[in-house]
Amino acid sequence: MANPNPEIKYTKIFINNEWVNSASGKTFPTVNPATGKKIADVAEGDKADVDLAVKAAKAAFERKGFWRQMDASARAKLINKLADLMEQNGPYLASLESLDNGKPYQSAFYDVHASVACLRYNAGYADKICGDTIPTDGPHFTYTRKEPVGVVGQIIPWNYPILMLAWKWGPALAAGCTVVMKPAEQTPLTALYLCSLLKEAGFPAGVVNMVPGYGPTAGQAITLHPDVRKVAFTGSVEVGKIIMAQAAGTLKKVSLELGGKSPLVICDDVDVNEAAGIAYAGVFENMGQCCIAATRTFVQEGIYDAFVKKATELAKSRKVGCPFGAGVQHGPQIDDTQFKKILNYIEVGKKEGAKLETGGVRHGSEGYFIEPTVFSNVTDGMTIAKEEIFGPVQSIIKFKTLDEAIERANATSFGLAAGIVTKNIDNALMFSNAVEAGSVWVNTYLAVAYQAPFGGYKQSGIGREMGKEGLELYLETKTVSIKLPAKI
Repeated sequence: MANPNPEIKYTKIFINNEWVNSASGKTFPTVNPATGKKIADVAEGDKADVDLAVKAAKAAFERKGFWRQMDASARAKLINKLADLMEQNGPYLASLESLDNGKPYQSAFYDVHASVACLRYNAGYADKICGDTIPTDGPHFTYTRKEPVGVVGQIIPWNYPILMLAWKWGPALAAGCTVVMKPAEQTPLTALYLCSLLKEAGFPAGVVNMVPGYGPTAGQAITLHPDVRKVAFTGSVEVGKIIMAQAAGTLKKVSLELGGKSPLVICDDVDVNEAAGIAYAGVFENMGQCCIAATRTFVQEGIYDAFVKKATELAKSRKVGCPFGAGVQHGPQIDDTQFKKILNYIEVGKKEGAKLETGGVRHGSEGYFIEPTVFSNVTDGMTIAKEEIFGPVQSIIKFKTLDEAIERANATSFGLAAGIVTKNIDNALMFSNAVEAGSVWVNTYLAVAYQAPFGGYKQSGIGREMGKEGLELYLETKTVSIKLPAKI
């Protein structure tokens, strides 16, 4: 059951299965975005704390250590035990997530159970990571081994804190790596609580370490550390570029899941109400704070006006309010910085000639709420059609032909996701083949599944998370060749 005032149990750094203060003694506040008021002070980690965390993770990865010698099936049992504990603590975790992040409780509760499913999927892979035998030339027996990369640094965002943690922990632990993670400074509370469940599940000391703090200090220390062999980051393109440049100094592996400006193409052969509902869900999910949000809604000219009317009705009907309120669909933006940034984009949209159909203003008098916003008459050159807003802003753009829509959809540096709504299979196949995006959805949107790979083209990222491909991010391939006797 939802609890708008969950007890705050853990605010310290988690290293080697122990809770410790930051080396500097500094703390930072985490804030309730629904009120703008402080929830708690959290230990602020920086380079000194990351050094200790990496030392613990490196020791846990020692060749003859307990973690490395553990059977893969035993690792799977630990991951499943963690998933069990998360499920048992689901209402508390969802309440804590809603408090710290601002998303409606039901959305947070869904995230908890999606995270449980993700962990269980990866647990199932732990004892199924296999190499190959290879018929090479000459008298040799050649085979490959899949081995864990080692100590990995993981930096997760604030928009889906529990879910992003599961996406990172699941494959890393299944592969046998050890972890140093930095949660987003806006939303550290659920990540810290999950460390307590991880310890309760029986994970050895040092296997997972959690260092809350800021990107330029704690995050940078993880990326630059010579003993961190791989960094996984989810967040903005700008920070992704910084991480990639910093990682070059030690040539560590890097995987990046970055931003998007995703197109959703609505053809004129569809039911307008159905199509508008798909687009509505695709853009306003998580208050628009979603990297795959369908923020460029291309609508064929024959149904454009009818679509705009329906899209506006849907946005107006969306219930905005306290994340714990009955029937609330739409909570606050994450913080004051994001709140002001989104409102500025809305003002720019109006100044550049887009027509504001609804929303575009603050909701209420406290917290960081913005009314769901719909713009029509948007053109490709407008700022709101080019830049990632990361807020509840739908830009509806008119097109004539599908060929034209594909060209315009691809005219961006992003390539994370795309979608098409059509009853014509030829249209669906042509678009799916031609659009430059890592995920393509037909007659649906946001159909992300932990069994399937997820990632982006172009500046939307490097590598794929989830599915079998997600495990590869945490594995090295070793080739072994053994000379055979002349006659066998």
